[in-house]
Amino acid sequence: MTKWMIGAAAAALTVAAAVSAQAADLPTKKEAPAPVYVPPPFSWTGFYLGVNAGGVWGTGNTTTTFYNAGFPVLNNVNTGSLGTGASGFIGGGQAGYNFQSGAAVFGIETDFDGTSMSKSKSGVGTTFAYLAGSDYFTTNVSARMNWLGTTRARVGFVATPDNRLMFYGTGGLAYGGGNAHASVFDAYNGWGWAAAKSQTRVGWTLGAGVEYAITNNVTLKGEYLYYNLGTTNQSGLPTGTALTAFPNSFLASKVTYEGSIFRVGANYKF
Repeated sequence: MTKWMIGAAAAALTVAAAVSAQAADLPTKKEAPAPVYVPPPFSWTGFYLGVNAGGVWGTGNTTTTFYNAGFPVLNNVNTGSLGTGASGFIGGGQAGYNFQSGAAVFGIETDFDGTSMSKSKSGVGTTFAYLAGSDYFTTNVSARMNWLGTTRARVGFVATPDNRLMFYGTGGLAYGGGNAHASVFDAYNGWGWAAAKSQTRVGWTLGAGVEYAITNNVTLKGEYLYYNLGTTNQSGLPTGTALTAFPNSFLASKVTYEGSIFRVGANYKF
């Protein structure tokens, strides 16, 4: 009986060892690693709205000429650049649409800004003999840009693998509203000639910028624009007693509206 039990135990141990060996050879069941989410590249395609603010610098010229019977006199008074030193704040809003194809981005943008840019200048003519004394003319000229808007095409390219940094060039239509004033006064008699004009002008603009998407909906940009709204001419007739003394005299003034804009902006992309 003892020998039988010993044999049975040995057989059981042999079977158990074989089963354990087979179980060790079986593959273990492990959990699959969690998938890593890779977000798709940013796309500039879509509509957007935004705000902007910056500075505007005028570089336009003005010339003022006093005529008598068609012949210019004092044409060396107050000539040159009225725009030198003309500067102000510019700020407003913009809206647009972009379409991205590969690394290229095509879009159109329109904006409307108010400005505080203005400039004035005075000049004193050469003293000349008049009757029993001396006389001279003074001139005063001012120009102001009240608002400025543009409608432009934009062509850009993305500069990073995630598409979030874009450089672009832009150009198109520019339009603005402003007013100008010019006057000439005779110091001896107090005679005066004055001209004033307020109007909306249309021209063109050209520039470049950079824009970066800090989220999928919010972008920040900085840009430079040169604008040119052309030249406005204005004339003024004599006032008061000057009308009787110099009926054929008049004042002519020419102002060129052009300048540069540096501004930053933020857009919300839908």
